[in-house]
Amino acid sequence: MTILKAIIVDDEEFARSSLFFLLQQNCPEIEITGIARSVAEAKEILAHHSIDLIFLDIAMPGGNGFELIPDAQLHNVAVIFTTAYDQYALKAIKANALDYLLKPIDIDELKIAVEKVSLYTKLHQANEHKDERITNLASSLSNRSEIRKLTLPYGQGFKMIDIDDIIYIEADSNYSVFHLNNHDKITVSKVLREFEELLPSDQFVRIHKSSIINLNHLKEYNSKNGLQVHLKNGESINVSRRRASDFFEKIKHFIKSNGEH
Repeated sequence: MTILKAIIVDDEEFARSSLFFLLQQNCPEIEITGIARSVAEAKEILAHHSIDLIFLDIAMPGGNGFELIPDAQLHNVAVIFTTAYDQYALKAIKANALDYLLKPIDIDELKIAVEKVSLYTKLHQANEHKDERITNLASSLSNRSEIRKLTLPYGQGFKMIDIDDIIYIEADSNYSVFHLNNHDKITVSKVLREFEELLPSDQFVRIHKSSIINLNHLKEYNSKNGLQVHLKNGESINVSRRRASDFFEKIKHFIKSNGEH
């Protein structure tokens, strides 16, 4: 079993002690190397100790938890956020597949998050490359722009994609299949609704319970055989009656927006 050296960063004493207890009782692969009450204390620990994982609170007086991301990136340290924060931050975290745990922390969710980090750390060390996910997260949070990149976990790794490369996404039971403009297909074990919430609504529209399309890849639409969209890659997808009005509204805004540039 690979031991991960971890630190807990949280300004609340109860949160620090309860997480410490949960980890001791349920995650034998975690060795708590230090506990910090602020970003400044965490930076000091990172500068003097070899750390694999940070359990990081976000909303702390005297320094937002996101300020620690550049240091985590510098030292190639994995991060699990341990708080709920504003909706934009949660979107950015989800888009980059970094783990987060909402307080109060659930034991099973904690175990799953630690297992994912353990697996990722082995792969990360084998590949010896920086974690681009944390780079994308830092970038998204610094300018608070729309999500432009997604990290898609699949198999034993993950693939970084630009959202402009997505032609459409289709549902397959509890999975989502990404169809990309280089003809790649990536299957992710997340439901379509998660990506509907993440992706910019002015560019991506859900036209069916099983389909989200990128309007940049729309070629035409017609109602000859029921309402259908025809995409630039030659594929055709049905638009459900229930979603037709929303689709037309999005098309209007999309055309107007693009006409202004």
